[in-house]
Amino acid sequence: MKAKLLVILFSLALISSSYGSKKSGENAKGTANLTQTTATDYGMMIVAKLTVKPEKVKAFTEAAKEIIEKSNKETGCKSYQLYQDPYDNTKFVFVEEYKNQAAVDAHFASDYFKAFGPKISDLVAEPAKIKIISVAKEENK
Repeated sequence: MKAKLLVILFSLALISSSYGSKKSGENAKGTANLTQTTATDYGMMIVAKLTVKPEKVKAFTEAAKEIIEKSNKETGCKSYQLYQDPYDNTKFVFVEEYKNQAAVDAHFASDYFKAFGPKISDLVAEPAKIKIISVAKEENK
């Protein structure tokens, strides 16, 4: 399953950032901090955990399909997946894997990414919890 979960989580985190902040200035500031480029060419992973309102689970999964399909077609995206907790169907994790920071920046600049946060803002119960991870070395075992 490699790092697919991390890419998805990152997307959710970004979405949560948009959801948690109603002022556009706050959103821009938060996103700017997440998209800073680094001097290294490390792989990048994003893990974003979301909780969806129980009555909105189906609408959320439908809304997520577009961003998953389009993100997986990006040149620098290695994997973009969404996982649902088998014990609590309102809990989701996006796991995303990218070649490098430039690929993450390109993802954040896409129109479908920018539209996803507002699209799901009424579907989520709380802001997403997002982790962005630099991958210096990857080993497949």
